[in-house]
This record gives sequence, structure tokens and C-alpha cells, in this order.
Amino acid sequence: MRRQDPHANPSILQAGAPINEARIVAVLLHGRGATAQDILTLSQEFSARDVAYLAPQAAGNTWYPYSFLMPIEQNEPSLSSALKVIANLLASLADQGFPANRIALMGFSQGACLTLEFAARHAQRYALIAAFSGGLIGPPGTTRGYSGSFDGTPVFLGCSDVDPHIPVERVHESAEVFTRMSAVVDKRIYRHMGHTINEDETDAVEALLRA
Repeated sequence: MRRQDPHANPSILQAGAPINEARIVAVLLHGRGATAQDILTLSQEFSARDVAYLAPQAAGNTWYPYSFLMPIEQNEPSLSSALKVIANLLASLADQGFPANRIALMGFSQGACLTLEFAARHAQRYALIAAFSGGLIGPPGTTRGYSGSFDGTPVFLGCSDVDPHIPVERVHESAEVFTRMSAVVDKRIYRHMGHTINEDETDAVEALLRA
């Protein structure tokens, strides 16, 4: 069973405000080879004190085995299992009084790709969506037949123009898809930046968190 659902029952780390005192909850998704603890350090870049941060841990520190540009079936069943982690977490938060419009979805690298793919497959009004160095999942030419509307959800996309893992064309494509689905997209491409998160990106997301 574990082989069919490798991310079942993940550990979930928490930082920031207690859930019962939070204005919004931010779900943070770590990158390949990283940990929930690693991505939780991102919360230290934001000054809002009424945000709870939750970070699930991927099995083996990897949400899916191959590049996000590979055929989707090659990353199964890990990809579906990872998407289910997010769905289950949001369902749990809904039971605690947090509808989607009080939930922020954020991720870096592999976690950013997972964030965008989940959001596109479950379009609705979120508090915000932020993808640091990521894009929608699938090989070039993947049909993006997502349904639903983001109803004005602010979406931040930040990436280098020479990122070794994320083709800038995929960031542009992702921005177009989210714009078409009625998100308000802030896309920022940084010249010659490495595969990292810079201060301009955290400042932009900080403003969205405080809005």
C-alpha cells in the first residue's frame, strides 16, 4: 500500500501563529532533497504575526522521482500521492474553520511545481499562491484543460531566466494559464539569478500576506 501512496500520513511541521489564533494558514511545500524544516525557515522572512505556517514532509525528501518536465505517468504514483497530501491538509483546515480564501499555498522548486499543479487542478479563491522557481507539471505540449476560476486570487511567480531546473518558458506558460483562470498574476523573471529565493520575492509575498 505504501508503494501506491508513498506520502500517506506525512509528518507536518508548524511555525508562526497557533492555528486557533491565525488569520490565515500558509501551506509550504519543500523542494527535492530538502525537508519540511528547511521550507519552514521561509516563514522567518515574513513579519505578519497572525499567519500559521504548515509544512508537510515528503517521503524520502522528494515529492516525485523525476523532473517535472517528464511525462506525468512517469512520476506516478508519487505525484498523485503528493497532491493528495495537500488535498487532505486543506480538508483538515476546512474542518477547523479555514476555507480556501484563508489559505495560502507556497512552494520552492519541486514544491513550487506541486503548488501550481494542485492549485490549477483545484481552482478556487485562495488567500494567495506563491511559486518560487516552479511551473505547471508535465512535458512541453501538455494540454492545460483545467476548469474553474481563481476569482481574483493573487498569484506570485518568481524565477531566474537561466534556472537550470525550470525553463523560463514554463513560467510564462504557467502565468498565462493562471491569468486565463482569473488569477491576478505577478510574474517576475530575474536575470542570471541562481536556483534560489531572493529578497524581492519575499518582499512581494510579504505584501500579499499582509493584505
